[in-house]
Amino acid sequence: MADNNTGRMELIATCKVQTNAELYKVIDFLNKNLKNHQVMFGLTKKEEIMIISIYEID
Repeated sequence: MADNNTGRMELIATCKVQTNAELYKVIDFLNKNLKNHQVMFGLTKKEEIMIISIYEID
């Protein structure tokens, strides 16, 4: 039986927050503990704003 997983990620939501150095730990924690639930979290920094992204993995 063939594996139909495409490995694609679909953006579900984003949220802008103030820069916080501890946020990387939260995102890492979420990714490690929810990896079997077809979701992945991302974090980007633009100047004084951080953007949290939630993706659904196909």
